Amino acid sequence: MERRSISISRMAVALLVVLAIGVTRADRVNKSASLGSFWSTAKEESDHLRWKPEVDDDLSDSVVQEEEEHHLDGGFSSLEGMLQWAVGHSDPEKLKEASLGIQRLSTEELKQRQMEIRELMEKLKTPSDAKLMKIAIDDLNNLSLPLEDRHRALQELLILAEPIDNANGMTKTWGLTAVIRELSNPIPEIRTISAWILGKASQNNPFVQKQILELGTLAKLIEMARSDFSEEATKALYAVSALIRNNIEGQELFYMEAGDTMLQSILSNSTIDIRLLRKSVFLLADLVECQLDGRSNTELPFFSNHSLLKSVVDLMTSEDLDIQEKALYAVKNLLLLRSIDAVVFKDVCELDVALGRMRQQLEQLICDDKFKEYALDMENLRREVELIFVGKLDKVRRTVDFL
Repeated sequence: MERRSISISRMAVALLVVLAIGVTRADRVNKSASLGSFWSTAKEESDHLRWKPEVDDDLSDSVVQEEEEHHLDGGFSSLEGMLQWAVGHSDPEKLKEASLGIQRLSTEELKQRQMEIRELMEKLKTPSDAKLMKIAIDDLNNLSLPLEDRHRALQELLILAEPIDNANGMTKTWGLTAVIRELSNPIPEIRTISAWILGKASQNNPFVQKQILELGTLAKLIEMARSDFSEEATKALYAVSALIRNNIEGQELFYMEAGDTMLQSILSNSTIDIRLLRKSVFLLADLVECQLDGRSNTELPFFSNHSLLKSVVDLMTSEDLDIQEKALYAVKNLLLLRSIDAVVFKDVCELDVALGRMRQQLEQLICDDKFKEYALDMENLRREVELIFVGKLDKVRRTVDFL
């Protein structure tokens, strides 16, 4: 809808400028009463277009700048503003030529141009997000519609659900319920886009997070994250992360639904889709950070699982730089937990070896201008992790020596 509005606007503006300038100049020559009545009609129509009242011809620089900033989204604050922008972005000689040509038109031809402008104005009318969402949700709830139409409705909701106000509006129009229902659709693509919508709607939105969690959706999303269809698994894990981020109740429910087992299964599978690995290690680091921030009273045994720790350290040697960075950050957070045994990181996970290999790789990347800045930042993080690791090992040794 947004792209369609932009294309219509750009085509319409060019014609509107030529027609409008020609009509207004002809009005000064012919003193035509009929043209005066047209412009009053245009003002009435502007109310339906949600435009502001027309401004004076001598627009201030700030108003002109504001019109410049808004024209790209397919809308203008006023008809005058649209014309101002169009005139400013048109060839003056061509405008002059077109204007002179229109002044030679007969009354009947001018009336025909008026009708063309009215038709263009109708095409420029763009429904509000709330109306578009209602249409999409109604289509989604209409089970008699073809699958293609319902899939289109989901695609539209994917775009509309991201702004917080729109996401909140979905809870009032039963939109969330309709999307959640599609998580059980037999077609993987439908399940995938439905999970994606829920993730976008709940991102940094406690109100929507609460609504979705109360509808019992988390267990289904965790199940979907185990799917053999990588797109479905990736989008489901994205939704899980968005639902429980900075949400203690959501995280408690995550562990109750064996989300930690799902996460460990993904992290220990080196052949799994790389996007899924990225999201998994990022989610792990975020969960540990919540522990460090004191948002949870107890440190869970899950974080001390030897298999989990080994999997994360192994990801530090991945060929994917993004995974390396996320894994290194996760290891840093894990080392900061009181319950973590640094000896396990050395004897079982061989963290010292992994840190050494990473240092060698980063030394090579630093010599490459393309990666130099990134490599320097990574090396600083690597050294920080190494210092924490060595410090915890020394503390263990001192304790053993004392005993």
